Amino acid sequence: MRPKLTIGSRGSKLALTQTNQMADMIRAALPGVEVDITIISTRGDRILDRPLSEIGGKGLFTEELEAALRDGSIDLAVHSLKDLPTDDPEGLCIAASPKRVTPNDALVCTKYASLKDLPAGATVGTSSLRRKAQLLALNPDLKIVDIRGNIGTRMGKVLETGELDAVILACAGLERVGLADVITETIAPELMLPAAAQGVLGIQTRADDAELREALKTIHDTDTYTEALAERTLLAGLGGGCQVPIGALARIDGDTIYLEACVCSLDGKTTLRTKLSGAVDTAQALGEQAAQDLLSQGADAIVAEIY
Repeated sequence: MRPKLTIGSRGSKLALTQTNQMADMIRAALPGVEVDITIISTRGDRILDRPLSEIGGKGLFTEELEAALRDGSIDLAVHSLKDLPTDDPEGLCIAASPKRVTPNDALVCTKYASLKDLPAGATVGTSSLRRKAQLLALNPDLKIVDIRGNIGTRMGKVLETGELDAVILACAGLERVGLADVITETIAPELMLPAAAQGVLGIQTRADDAELREALKTIHDTDTYTEALAERTLLAGLGGGCQVPIGALARIDGDTIYLEACVCSLDGKTTLRTKLSGAVDTAQALGEQAAQDLLSQGADAIVAEIY
């Protein structure tokens, strides 16, 4: 292994925390290898005055990192896997995913104890169409407010200014930056299914970097990868990206993998669901089957609303 590795990361507190955690794991796995971090700004980070759904396109938080991988200025990049398109970009691949953390969404609120307690007219902040659709499915009288910015900015609208009654964030992000104690409710998947691969990190490398790919196997978690494979295969089968109201969660229990997924209309009035299980080694086929099940229920028309 070469003596030095450079990791590319977005500049947010969460991204840097995740990247530093991965850097520590790599240093432990490869004693003597120097690991540096380079901050790279992405289009999704720079455009904060519009909802993500209006910016459009895939790779909002990944394209610049991938360009740096291709030109050799970095050796690997750490992504939240839910932000990555389901197809590997040419010449790049996901070499490893460490063990998944909590995949659920989180309610952050000071006035009410749970999602079900939010009254008509309560203001809830989120930048996710998936979350918005599922919130409206639960309570069509909520007022959904689009918010952008880092975790601190979004939480501050509830905890500091009181501008909003609640915000919905990923448990994973709050846990990784040491803010799990602000979670009012870990939202059950029966109420809100997370994004495909939420809580999973993907370490991206050049596909031809065989030495590094082999070295990263020591921090790879097979169950995490398999769960993400089922969820992302479903997403690919529906033709959806991270801004389509599709929820998916796979969990492995022994030799069985369970996959639950939903597609919601933007107004929350229509929710299509499927729940399947199979042998762990059929994860990809299970994702394909779940996508076909939802398509047979009319999911293609809902996905088309976004495009």
